Amino acid sequence: MTKRVRKAVLPVAGLGTRVLPGAKTTPKNMLNVFDRPILAYVVDEARAAGIEHIVFIVSRGQGAIEDYFDASPEIESALEAKGKADILAEVRADVGQPGQMSFIRQMAPLGLGHAVWCARDVIGDEPFAVMLPDMLMAARPPALAQAVDAYDTTGGNIIVVEPVPEGEAHKYGIVALDDRANEAKRGRLNKMTGMVEKPAPGTEPSNLFISGRYILQPDIFRILESQPRGAGGEIQLTDAMATLMKTQTFHALEYEGTTYDCGDKLGLLRANVAFALAHRDLGEAARAAIKALL
Repeated sequence: MTKRVRKAVLPVAGLGTRVLPGAKTTPKNMLNVFDRPILAYVVDEARAAGIEHIVFIVSRGQGAIEDYFDASPEIESALEAKGKADILAEVRADVGQPGQMSFIRQMAPLGLGHAVWCARDVIGDEPFAVMLPDMLMAARPPALAQAVDAYDTTGGNIIVVEPVPEGEAHKYGIVALDDRANEAKRGRLNKMTGMVEKPAPGTEPSNLFISGRYILQPDIFRILESQPRGAGGEIQLTDAMATLMKTQTFHALEYEGTTYDCGDKLGLLRANVAFALAHRDLGEAARAAIKALL
């Protein structure tokens, strides 16, 4: 019987060098996209996929993340006193319930693979999701929910992918799919045969890159335990996945939605505009404000 995906790991310990100086005193994933921090949207996505426990991998100076998802009696009391029930409901909606969130400090910046490995004791012996918070995904159903549905069909490991921008495959991790000769007829869920990190131009095995959502089996922790450092002198998650692929199945899911790279200044700008326009209450006012600026 396939075990249900109940837990998600969110590696948030990065410095956010691509969005400095904005991330100098504010954790990069706590920068706002319109009216909420990036991380609030990612947590919403996790909850919508049925995730019951979120494990944040943090670093020094990121106490704002814990504070945001905790209750704030002073703010809540002030809003109640002023009769601002709508704002109070929004503030309370992001607060984690007891036992739903864990915060683990990554004591050294040793890479994504190391950050995931830090969650091993909380995850235990069950499949889990990894969500890269830099990648904000606008989708209905949410991207992780699409991945969970795929996992319920295939089991094993699921990697969410999307088409790479023309001529930019060398910047990303690219997946290799089974039966590439039948590319025109393939669906959105395909068995993987490998992955290549930043392939040389013209050598990429497909046009699909790994876009920041994974469902992995707990066996990955055993591999990460002794994983040698790879690119950039860091413990790479892709290296561990390539090793695990020798004994377990991996499927690539080409999800339906739009990804905004909020670890990049222009990507963050695009996300702000897109989410402002899509806002239920303020979308039309946002559209008018943007048109006025243009």
